[in-house]
Amino acid sequence: MRLVQYPVGDVESAGDDDGDATSRATNGGGDERRVVATTVEFADSLIDQTRGLMFRRSLPDDYALAFRFDTVKTRDVHMLFVFVPIDAVWVVDGVVQRVERLRPWRGFAREECDLLVELPAGAGADVTAGDRLVFEE
Repeated sequence: MRLVQYPVGDVESAGDDDGDATSRATNGGGDERRVVATTVEFADSLIDQTRGLMFRRSLPDDYALAFRFDTVKTRDVHMLFVFVPIDAVWVVDGVVQRVERLRPWRGFAREECDLLVELPAGAGADVTAGDRLVFEE
């Protein structure tokens, strides 16, 4: 299983008959994509979700820990007992809502999501709000 990013693309301006400019996102035909992680672990049990990345001393560069939820609601990420910096990505219906770099022991952030992905620091640097994240075999 791998985690793939489909960037939101460039913003183009298009004029309508009234001369008003509107903007729309394009994805370059949908061909553009980037593999964010090639090793994905799912925190499906309550114990796995509670533990998260606590007590791990390092993370492989191609790693992602994914928390899948049945409903969209505000989810917290804390860094107590997490020894390495991470990039946290909050996703709703496959669309990235927020990406945040969190520091060991001190970081804390929250956002609404139905999928939360934790990556090694730097792995989410090119992921932005509006991008799509997809799990692929």
